[in-house]
Amino acid sequence: MEELLKFVVGSLIDQPDQIELETKAESDSVFVVFVRVPKEDLGKVIGKNGKVADSIRTIVRSATAQSGKKYIIKFGEKEA
Repeated sequence: MEELLKFVVGSLIDQPDQIELETKAESDSVFVVFVRVPKEDLGKVIGKNGKVADSIRTIVRSATAQSGKKYIIKFGEKEA
C-alpha cells in the first residue's frame, strides 16, 4: 500500500523524496494513512476542490478491494 501511495503521490510532486507516510491501525481491518508532502506541493496532491485527492483515494480503494481492508487516506503538510 505504501509503495503504491509513494508512486502515485511522487508522480505528482516536484520533490518525491520528501514524502512521509505514517500508517495507524484503527482496528484489524481499518487503517489510517497520513501522507505528508512539502507545503509547496500540497496543492498538487489535493487538487482543485479535492479532485486529485479523491482520485488517489479511489485508486487505493480499488487496489485493496479484495484484501478486505479499508484504508483512510489523509493528506497534510510536512513539518519542517
